[in-house]
Amino acid sequence: MRPFAYVRAHEIGEAAGQPGKFLAGGTTLIDLMKLDVERPAQVTDITGLPLADIAEQGDGVRIGALASMAQVADHPLIAARYPALRNALLAGASQQIRNMASMGGNVMQRTRCPYFRDTSFTACNKREPGSGCGAIAGNHRKQAILGTSDACVALHPSDASVALVAYDATLTLRGPDGEREVSLQDFNLLPGQTPHLEHDLREGELITAINLPAPPAGNGVYLKVRDRESYEFALSSCAAMLDVQGGVIRAARVALGGVGTKPWRSPEAEAALTGQPATRETFEAAARAALAGATPLEQNVFKVPLTAKVIVRALLAALAGEPADGHGDGQSTGQGQNADQGGTA
Repeated sequence: MRPFAYVRAHEIGEAAGQPGKFLAGGTTLIDLMKLDVERPAQVTDITGLPLADIAEQGDGVRIGALASMAQVADHPLIAARYPALRNALLAGASQQIRNMASMGGNVMQRTRCPYFRDTSFTACNKREPGSGCGAIAGNHRKQAILGTSDACVALHPSDASVALVAYDATLTLRGPDGEREVSLQDFNLLPGQTPHLEHDLREGELITAINLPAPPAGNGVYLKVRDRESYEFALSSCAAMLDVQGGVIRAARVALGGVGTKPWRSPEAEAALTGQPATRETFEAAARAALAGATPLEQNVFKVPLTAKVIVRALLAALAGEPADGHGDGQSTGQGQNADQGGTA
């Protein structure tokens, strides 16, 4: 790890505008600093700031950016109103990581692409702009199939962010020029030709809160499929919400994980569902719509049919009003094991 300056902020205004990186749970940043991927000249410790409250805000809920994944997953407001988020959090990491990792850090976590995290690989446009993408011609089994470009196919890893975009969450950002609010869907950027630019975050801006509007009518589920039953990143996941009246779908929300370069909301699937009978055939049509724009590579083409099945199963569970099952059924794909530890951080 390279030398860096350490600053401890005691007020939000003192933290906003600081250069370098903000330190909260540290479950991603410290790892990347040890790997020499992150090289901040200054780290500002924000763990003493009053940003951990979880409380009602109008018809919704405001989650302080320093609230831990465990605190959010266990909070009665989240369990009662946003079950897909609770289950995404429980599916996302081990208990130890959930105790440490902050919600602000979770939505900011960076890709697990090996070409990004291992500096012995020289080609990574996300780490070194203009150097190329080693994954496209290399190991890309776990990479994205939606939102990719010829410059980057790196996968966004957060489970929680998938549920959050389905719930239309927004972020409150505090910077040297004041406060602003941005939707999480817009906050995460597509790679295009600038994959090193991952977020709509200005210099010195700090995430202070995640805002959830009133939850949609109907049931919400989060279904996740991965290589092994213990904590692991998603090969494919789906947050699905259905409002059904008289057998007809009045409104639907579908967001995907494990397949996109950002948490992937699918307006195509939602349009294919809305106004249609709530049947397996409709759900299968929605899955086809969601994946029509997929651009898989040779090793991850299996994610297309896998994700179609995940979407249909999530919608069937939402229709049945079944309890959200963030662990899916823990099913293995039978396509090998992976040594990653502990899901999202």
